[in-house]
Formats: sequence, C-alpha cells, structure tokens
Amino acid sequence: TMTEQVLVLATLEKYAEAYCAKDIDRLMVIFVDGESISLIGTGSDELCSGKEAVIAIFQGNFRDATATRFQWGWKSTAIHGDSATIAIALNIHLKIDDEALVVPVRWTVSLAMTEAGWKWVHRHASAAADSQQRGSAYPTGTN
Repeated sequence: TMTEQVLVLATLEKYAEAYCAKDIDRLMVIFVDGESISLIGTGSDELCSGKEAVIAIFQGNFRDATATRFQWGWKSTAIHGDSATIAIALNIHLKIDDEALVVPVRWTVSLAMTEAGWKWVHRHASAAADSQQRGSAYPTGTN
C-alpha cells in the first residue's frame, strides 16, 4: 500500500539524520536486531556481516568525513509481504578537512517487517562505473 511505501522510505531519512549526526546507536536501530545484517560499501574492503563489523565500517566512515546532507534522486520501491527493497540513487554531501565534497552513489536496501516496524537487513552501496561507456554493458578499457 502507499502507507507501507511511505514507512519504508521514511527509514532513509532516519538513516540520513543518524549518519549526519554520527550517532551510531540511532543508526543501528534502523537495522534488524541481532547478527543477521550485512553491508557492502563502495570501498574494496567494505564488505561485511554481523553487528560489530557493520558498526566498525560506520565508525571508520565517521572518522574520515562528516556527512552534511543526503540528496535523494531516482528511486524504486518494491514491497512483497514482509520484505521490501529500495533501489535509489543519491548524492552524499560531505566535509573532509573543511573541504566540501559531493559523492554520487547508488544503494540497494533490503528491509524486513518486524514487530518494531520496517528495519534494514542489508545495504549495498556502489558508484557508477566511469570505466564504462554510456550504452555499453561492460567496461571495455577505452573511454
């Protein structure tokens, strides 16, 4: 329903607020309880599962930069019973050593309906491949 879609998308704002505040407790409340969570980031080493490992990645992110704003772009939401998927493009506005930076990323977020409402199970972030020509299915090594 439209209401469920609104509730699913509202988790993005909760994530953005907690992330910008560097509030790890508020951020982890967005995920399901327990160890069955996973995260893939844009860094080659950002590939993990389990609560402690996910927390460690977020704390590394917080250490390296301060996010000031999440700017949402194209999005698609699919809800199937007690599970949902958000596919979304976004720009993360960051400050690194007083320098402003905008990082375009793409996310896939998997959610599950729990007694406490919609919670994240997995978040996958990727950057669009700039080694790939527009209209080409694979990087060819020539731009």
